Amino acid sequence: QVQLAQSGGGLVQAGDSLRLSCAATGRTFSSHNMGWFRQAPGKEREVVAAISATGDNTYYLDSVKGRFTISKDNAEKTVYLQMNSLKPEDTAEYYCYATTLYYRTYEYGSWGQGTQVTVSS
Repeated sequence: QVQLAQSGGGLVQAGDSLRLSCAATGRTFSSHNMGWFRQAPGKEREVVAAISATGDNTYYLDSVKGRFTISKDNAEKTVYLQMNSLKPEDTAEYYCYATTLYYRTYEYGSWGQGTQVTVSS
């Protein structure tokens, strides 16, 4: 099991960029698939991006393809979500997760504490 601590987020204007970071503690980080999911008020959770343990496979929600990039640094035990060209519809609470299950499965893994991203128009 790993513990996750998030940083980044905040209030930005449409078109701006943000980078979210998720630092892990624990010796098995390199064997975990990682990802980010978000939840906006009144909406269901959705996986925004995910990356396999080795980094060979990535997934992106259709609405963020070409704008968001997920990366995983096993040496630093950190996963990043670079968010460019942000839109108001990206406004949500963002959570990182770590899982040893299928890399898009967040429900049964470890979660970060969450960070708010607010994009104004």
